[in-house]
Amino acid sequence: MNNSDNFKHNFHLTDGSYLLNHSVGRPLKSTQQVINDDFLAPWQQTNKEPWQQWLQTIDKFTHGLANLFNSKAELFCPQSNLSSALTKLLMSLPQLNTSNKGIKKAKILMSEIDFPSMGFVAQNALNNHVEIVYLPQELSVTEINHWQKYLTKEIDLVFISHVYSNTGQQAPLKQLVELAKQNSTLSVVDVAQSAGILPLDLTDLAPDFMIGSSVKWLCGSSGAAYLWLNEQHIETCQPKDVGWFSHQNPFEFNIHHFDYHKSALRFWGGTPTILPYTVAANSIKYFADKVELVRKHNVKLQNHIIEQLPEFIASPFDVRQRSGTVILNLVDNQKAIAALTKNNIAVDLRECGIRVSPHIYNDENDIERLAEVVRKHVS
Repeated sequence: MNNSDNFKHNFHLTDGSYLLNHSVGRPLKSTQQVINDDFLAPWQQTNKEPWQQWLQTIDKFTHGLANLFNSKAELFCPQSNLSSALTKLLMSLPQLNTSNKGIKKAKILMSEIDFPSMGFVAQNALNNHVEIVYLPQELSVTEINHWQKYLTKEIDLVFISHVYSNTGQQAPLKQLVELAKQNSTLSVVDVAQSAGILPLDLTDLAPDFMIGSSVKWLCGSSGAAYLWLNEQHIETCQPKDVGWFSHQNPFEFNIHHFDYHKSALRFWGGTPTILPYTVAANSIKYFADKVELVRKHNVKLQNHIIEQLPEFIASPFDVRQRSGTVILNLVDNQKAIAALTKNNIAVDLRECGIRVSPHIYNDENDIERLAEVVRKHVS
């Protein structure tokens, strides 16, 4: 029995090979029941509004993240998406808000191959008070020596993508966070592409901040992102985008009194959504103790792709530099996509090539089908 056979029955799967897990993971079959129990049932069980029951879902979400990343629940704050989380964070940091006349601009370092949305935030969140320094796209993000040339004491904040979505590369995360600390540079880690596939221990790594989502390898919902703060920064961060759920007592209802929440929830804002976190809390709980297993299975199937199609591999061959995604750079990527789509194999295309991401519910048959179509129609 394949390892994936032990897990397939827990997920909503269709015919064909689904290898788009870097984009959206397949949902758990238990999702509908959890929606009924945690989101709809409060309406059916009482004639009162359901906020108290709904907020228990948020507790499940933050405690699930704490288990997943080995941290404390009160250091996580739900966010609608990563762009919003990063905007709120940058606007809250006194180190970056150097708007007084005569003070030099703060400097943020990020890579030119970061997800564009993160660059848009960095460019606009603080108006003209920040200078963006880019690690050039021709320099490999996997090599710490490339970062060392740019991550100097002049940098106020470094934005680190644990995994780069378009290239299938891992950043040398631990080395980068340690280098940032040596230079008194704040670090923000983006785990959107790594959460659920690459183990990460926040207590051990201890960056300054982290942002992430639930929709990819965690097989949760869109709209269930999160912001994590190192405990030492909670009191000094004063977000500008606030609302009643940023208040220490949201139900005080005194317009003349605002008191920042004592936890990371000070970043929460106005009336929150609930349903996305209902879905994500369930999936995070499922994966919290399985990340190393998922990664082991993922690497096994990646290696099978590399063995079958070595001449097309654009991802790093070193597994320590490779994410959960293998990039295939074919002579005619568009022709390959058409052939794979026709054969019901779900992948997608970016600048560096075709992205292929096997999860715990994929197996060797999926890889064999992929390789067969590529060899037949493209090679």
